[in-house]
Amino acid sequence: MAVLTPDIAALYARTALGHVTREYPNKMDHVLESAADARGPRDVHPVFFGSFDWHSCVHGWWTLFTVYRLYPDNPAAADIRALADTLFTPANLEVETAYLARPGSRGFERPYGWAWCLMLTAELDRHDTPEGRRWAAALKPLAEAFAQRFMAFLPLATYPVRVGTHFNTAFALKLGLDYAEGVGDDALAALCRDRARVWHGTDQDCQAWEPSQDEFLSPALMEAELMRQVLDGPAFVDWLDRFLPRLAEAQPQTLFTPASVSDRSDGKIAHLDGLNLSRAWCWRGIASALPAEDPRRAVALVAAARHLDVALPQVTGDYMGEHWLASFALLALLAPSA
Repeated sequence: MAVLTPDIAALYARTALGHVTREYPNKMDHVLESAADARGPRDVHPVFFGSFDWHSCVHGWWTLFTVYRLYPDNPAAADIRALADTLFTPANLEVETAYLARPGSRGFERPYGWAWCLMLTAELDRHDTPEGRRWAAALKPLAEAFAQRFMAFLPLATYPVRVGTHFNTAFALKLGLDYAEGVGDDALAALCRDRARVWHGTDQDCQAWEPSQDEFLSPALMEAELMRQVLDGPAFVDWLDRFLPRLAEAQPQTLFTPASVSDRSDGKIAHLDGLNLSRAWCWRGIASALPAEDPRRAVALVAAARHLDVALPQVTGDYMGEHWLASFALLALLAPSA
């Protein structure tokens, strides 16, 4: 089973350092309310202006801070620390937070970027170095603003969004719950669990009509990974019995077959490398919740390994994938596997 090694971590850190300050090309999520709003990425977002888009820059920093914590002596540590000291300042994060108050920013990065900002905050909350505590304190107001947005939005969200792209609500709830449990936000944690149960508690016999051409999340497996965290062990096993009743027979087959990527220079098609990585992440998590004697455990672990074998060599090489895939590789490699 593939594991994160110091060499792989160093590669991912070097890769992320190469794009978190690369301002262009850039696909902005920016509503122009007047001619005065025609501004460039760095002017609007003094921290998260790189990596092709705002959310990828956020989880590029999650990659950097995760590597910095796990491997403090890695060759990129000094560069990570120096760049973070330059960018993660209270003044810069105040601008990022103020951006959310614009009338046109109500839907900014909802829900994917919201979730990744909370995930980044949860990571920095684990740091006990002076610099880590300083970066965490600077980021806290932005994270709290997004947490408040979740609290306001989730009661209004009558239905889940099951697509395998940025709008997937199971992914957002999973990361939001990770944050809430980590920092002790009991109200947000309770709301995430409630929405998950309302949206997915009675789902059964998933047909898994995937992948679609530009998905980087598995709608089926992302839902299962969320419910693994929401339900206790026996309750999750019972839910999984209903949701994927033929898992032991490796059915639906599409969930066990890595996606084929025809053109990695096409950003949407390159999403499918991320699908393979996120499936591996979910399969590992699902396996960890199954009893050792459950035959589905081995089936899930084999599926995770198969997807990783295909996807890990593609993390670097083309900017359309390189600006974000390392984060999903880390999610998979750090997932529980036993």
